[in-house]
Amino acid sequence: MCLNYDTAAVSEPSQSRVPRPDRPPSAPGVRDRRTLFERVVEFLHPGPDSTDELIEALADAEQRELIEPQSRVMLEGVIRMADMTAGDVMVAAARMDVIDIDMSSDELLEFVIDTRHSRFPVFEGSRDNIIGILLAKDLLKLQRAPELNLRTLLRSPVFVPESKGLNELLRDFRANRSHLALVVDEFGRTAGLITIEDVLEEIVGEIEDEFDTDEADGAIFALADGSFRVAGDASIEAVNEAFDTRLPDGDFETIGGLVAHELGWVPRRGEVAHVGGLRFQVMLARGGAVRWFKVTRTEAGAAEEDRA
Repeated sequence: MCLNYDTAAVSEPSQSRVPRPDRPPSAPGVRDRRTLFERVVEFLHPGPDSTDELIEALADAEQRELIEPQSRVMLEGVIRMADMTAGDVMVAAARMDVIDIDMSSDELLEFVIDTRHSRFPVFEGSRDNIIGILLAKDLLKLQRAPELNLRTLLRSPVFVPESKGLNELLRDFRANRSHLALVVDEFGRTAGLITIEDVLEEIVGEIEDEFDTDEADGAIFALADGSFRVAGDASIEAVNEAFDTRLPDGDFETIGGLVAHELGWVPRRGEVAHVGGLRFQVMLARGGAVRWFKVTRTEAGAAEEDRA
């Protein structure tokens, strides 16, 4: 008698195939293709059981120079974003720059230039009644055809609940090719707005834009209306020299620090402070700091300059 010993056909004893508690059993007929070494390593060094352990593992990988610091930051951002919602990162309704559908053409253009956004929610009657989204570039059509009604330029708004997960929201932004969504609370009222940039910044960190500069000598710019655009990290000495003022520079190095001290808090976009005969309006604030002020002289400051 000739016996054919086919090792592939021999079943292992059932007690030798007890699955690990943290690993689901293999499907029938599917062989475990991990090598013995890989299985031993996994047994001795099981994977992380929580988000905190996973983040600690990334920090350890960075210390051992297995990944770059920036890669670690991005990976942590992806992990943390999984537990975040639109309500966590939205711009609150009170801070939204919105357009009244009844604005005149001149008011509309001045508002768009001052706020410097690319997209604006448009309301009718009350700020809570958003009827569309206006793209700043679409205003060029009004210049060519003034007879156009502003309503014809509006895009349909996208509404999402506060509880919308950022992962899901990012997928929606990509699928719908949209860049802005309005966030509503459980009662259907406008709670704020969120942009695709807000979501991406949770992963890659702050995204610099055309208002950001690293050049120390490029912190103060004259604007067409006679006002000035001043960087929040501009030195008080540079501001004093540019405006011929005597702002104190003993305890603070930057104009942003001085203005925040005078107010008692870090100002948000649109807030105004009067310091040393100058009017500081926040044009851009990011990461808990003011990036750009719009600066003009107050009447008292102008009168003092005339007397000098």
